[in-house]
Amino acid sequence: MVDLKIPDGVSVEFDLDTVKISGPKGGASKRFFHPRLKFEVKDGSFVINSKTKKMLKKDKMFINTFVAHIKNLFKGVIDGYEYRLKICSGHFPMTVSVVGNEVLIKNYLGEKIPRKAKIMEGSKVEINGDEIIVKGLNKEIVGQSAARIEQATRITNRDRRIFQDGCFITVKAGKAMAK
Repeated sequence: MVDLKIPDGVSVEFDLDTVKISGPKGGASKRFFHPRLKFEVKDGSFVINSKTKKMLKKDKMFINTFVAHIKNLFKGVIDGYEYRLKICSGHFPMTVSVVGNEVLIKNYLGEKIPRKAKIMEGSKVEINGDEIIVKGLNKEIVGQSAARIEQATRITNRDRRIFQDGCFITVKAGKAMAK
């Protein structure tokens, strides 16, 4: 049995297999399901418990995974998450823009057809000069959106030491920036 204290200013609702957490920055939800585990909200804490009398080692592993996800959601609705990507173009001037729910990368290595990276629902992308900022409340969604932008500019069949163009993640959510 694990009790997670709900932080001040955060409210938690649990419907069947979906946890809905709302806080000062907004709300986020995540689906949790395991046949041998039950989830409850009582007395200002989120409780994860086993439905059986004996808790198996696998149940403990799932509980710890769910606890980590819920802590990330708590931190997200209080502070939010942010990834930063650097736009590097040495050979051809690259243009990056946000159109709807996609990031368009034009003139990448002189290509005529723009490359596209889909932005996941729940994350917001801003472009400031040569920097792309991805913000959101869910760490997984923000990280996946940033990874899609980085993967869209992946180079194949060229020497990586010479062609150093692309969009690269420089700051990850929750990680200290390298000096």
